[in-house]
Amino acid sequence: MSQVEESIEVGVPVHTAYNQWTQFETFPEFMSGVERIEQRTDTLTHWVTNVNGVHREFDAEITEQIPDERVAWTTIAGEAKQAGAVTFHRLDEGHTKVMLQMDFHPDSLTEKVGDKLGFVKRQTKGDLERFKTFIEERGQETGEWRGAVI
Repeated sequence: MSQVEESIEVGVPVHTAYNQWTQFETFPEFMSGVERIEQRTDTLTHWVTNVNGVHREFDAEITEQIPDERVAWTTIAGEAKQAGAVTFHRLDEGHTKVMLQMDFHPDSLTEKVGDKLGFVKRQTKGDLERFKTFIEERGQETGEWRGAVI
């Protein structure tokens, strides 16, 4: 199992950053390699990814969701094996620190080499930077889901 931790400060209030993160179907707009996400239920998402020619489809279950604080998930079906959490920390009225922690299992030789070379860490950092640009340029979320999963 490998781990990655990254964080970024975004220039929007905590509720705006959190609300946007609950809009999983918009992830392809700022996450490289994510082709499509379908929100099937309040707690189930289906992902289609293509990272460096490695195509994966998998289902992820939201295991914990606390408005303005945390979204945690784990894969439950499909080719990818991962779990993680994104937390939201209010810095001041208009700034939020977004922290992502993820455990994943690289399967193929290509994935193992990429992990050792820091590809996943760089991709995660780039995804957070693109999230920052996405939400700051909009200035508001594209939607929200304020339900709790405990």
